[in-house]
Amino acid sequence: MARIRLLIGLVLAGLQAVPFLAAAEEVYSYQDGDGVLHFSNAPSDSRYHKVNRNAGGTLYRKAAPQARARPVPGGPAPVDPAANVKVDKFREHVRAAAQKYRLPENLLLAVMSVESNCDHRALSDKGAMGLMQLMPNTARDMYVNDAWDPAQNIEGGARYLRILANQYGGDPVQVLAAYNAGPDAVRRAGGGVPNIPETREYVRKVVELWKAYESGR
Repeated sequence: MARIRLLIGLVLAGLQAVPFLAAAEEVYSYQDGDGVLHFSNAPSDSRYHKVNRNAGGTLYRKAAPQARARPVPGGPAPVDPAANVKVDKFREHVRAAAQKYRLPENLLLAVMSVESNCDHRALSDKGAMGLMQLMPNTARDMYVNDAWDPAQNIEGGARYLRILANQYGGDPVQVLAAYNAGPDAVRRAGGGVPNIPETREYVRKVVELWKAYESGR
């Protein structure tokens, strides 16, 4: 058990030094008439305003914390990265969301796999819904009208990850910990992974699966 804890600690410590999400030195954003958030480090529209990325700041204050995925009873077996059967059903949606929000495609695939086991019907006991396990408040704040629609759910999850990436300067551990436990829990932990077994395991699983997708396994 001690060896496993040491391994997890080394993985997390190594990742904290390597930013995985593009984080511009200065980030600007605006919300258009359709409720879509736009981000840029070279604003070309007068509606853009600089995003506050100070330690106490937050890009989107109404965003609600996520709950860990617990797929509906009788759901499919864990995702096999080698087969990619379930993942392929949603790959085009994932690719589009990754491009729109400047996120690694394989990161989105990993989050989706760990969150819901790629089951668009997944529902947690806390009410988190769909592929990216969006809480009702988060879905509403991310302009998701139907959380059971795969395309909307994936885009909502990607948008929230982009918001967290901007808030935490692209740090992968903080972003994933906040997605699972909520930004307040990360703040109380001094910016690190909260001492919550569920959250630490969540970060480890997403990172390992992300690496597996990157390597084609």
